[in-house]
Amino acid sequence: MNKHDTLEKLHKLLKADQIITEHAKLYDAAADRYKKYAKAKEQLNVPLPTAIVLPESASEVAELLKFCNENAINVIPRSGKTATEGGLENWKENTLVIDSARLNQIVKIDKYNMEATVQAGVCLQTLEDEVRKLGLTTGHSPQSKPVAQLGGLVATRSIGQFSTLYGGIEDMVVGLECVFPNGHISRIKSVPRRAGGPDIRHVVIGNEGTLCFITEVTVKLFTFYPENNRFIGHLIKDVPSGIKILRDVMAAGYRPSVARVYSEEDAAQHFSAFHEGKCVLIFMVEGPSGIVKATIDGINAIIEQHAAGILKPVKSQLIEDWFNHLNWSQARIEQEVSDMVNHSRHDGFTTEISASWEMIPKIYDRVIQRIRSEFARSEDLTMLGGHSSHSYINGTNMYFVYNYNIHCEPKDEMRIYHHPIQRIIVEETLKLGGSMCHHHGIGKYRNEWTKEEHGSAYYILQGLKETFDPQGIMNFGCIYPQPGTEHFFE
Repeated sequence: MNKHDTLEKLHKLLKADQIITEHAKLYDAAADRYKKYAKAKEQLNVPLPTAIVLPESASEVAELLKFCNENAINVIPRSGKTATEGGLENWKENTLVIDSARLNQIVKIDKYNMEATVQAGVCLQTLEDEVRKLGLTTGHSPQSKPVAQLGGLVATRSIGQFSTLYGGIEDMVVGLECVFPNGHISRIKSVPRRAGGPDIRHVVIGNEGTLCFITEVTVKLFTFYPENNRFIGHLIKDVPSGIKILRDVMAAGYRPSVARVYSEEDAAQHFSAFHEGKCVLIFMVEGPSGIVKATIDGINAIIEQHAAGILKPVKSQLIEDWFNHLNWSQARIEQEVSDMVNHSRHDGFTTEISASWEMIPKIYDRVIQRIRSEFARSEDLTMLGGHSSHSYINGTNMYFVYNYNIHCEPKDEMRIYHHPIQRIIVEETLKLGGSMCHHHGIGKYRNEWTKEEHGSAYYILQGLKETFDPQGIMNFGCIYPQPGTEHFFE
């Protein structure tokens, strides 16, 4: 079906105000923040979608998906527009972006059972503001919190700044509703736990719009104790010293809400008031007062055991002030776009991976060494470092962060700068048994490594696609590698 016929049929399925065909909005929908520089400079090398559609119910989503499934029309599910890995980028001529913006109702906040049910288009900040009135919190706080929506957070397997205590989104979702390409609406009920076969929530959580469209989510709630928040900060000798402290804190059973280690370069862009050119270690602890006290005492005792790696303490108020200004608002996103348009610069990129405690320092060292010695434009680097910000009993993550002076055409930036750096990061991570994507997802620009990421277990991932999306209409090129798409990497 061509674009003209697609639009004609859409007007029979939806009201006119549910169909967007304005050029500027279609251009905005053609890519996410992955190609942010080329996008801002209006040099995207991808086709514009046919339309953005705004369903108002799960049944309308079902009708749209059935129509697309029957007519081989590509679908990109969208909820919040904060994706960073190309998952929202369009690689097909005839594509519908199905946006959850009008699925924006808070269905129920259940204080007694400690859960909230919302439609997929509800902004996380909106839900958080409502539950805070009841003395509760979602516990989820990614930097995109002011603009991110629940459907997108679940679809991309999001994580938040306080994950070491509350977990990732997969630990918070207790129920959901989603729609598959054949129009089938599935509801996964909310229960504390069940052993009724494999956990089917995880077919949906993290699917990145490749299997289904999420329409509703039920998440856990937690008691909020802001009066008990405590902060610890130290300048430390190096990244490995900080990783050892994080490891011992987690292994001892303590659960701070935040536990982070920053390299010298990364610390310089975050902690200009106090970093002194050194690495930085920070903790935040929250919860009931007794737990907070015990956790603070335990962390301080472990830090004392690693005194050789500690240089000096940092005032807790400085750490608290930094946290209070960490999130990205829509205004900050717009400011970055303005800087790209007017000053040919951006706020840099991140590539986040995870691995065991033993391997993270090795991956970090190898990546930094290879980039500095092999990257052809290393003289253009203005920042190269990283931080660990999400820790577990058996390992942690590493956010590699980098920026550079851009000396090329906007359309060439990813090929010349970003892709070579990201390739080194992924290669070294996979060599040492880590995961190439801790929480931003695979998107479309790490799909060349999807099979290597999963190894023999790719059989399971491939089976899900063949079963739930046999016509291949859901988010072409995302997660699953597709032949003939190599030119989008150029």
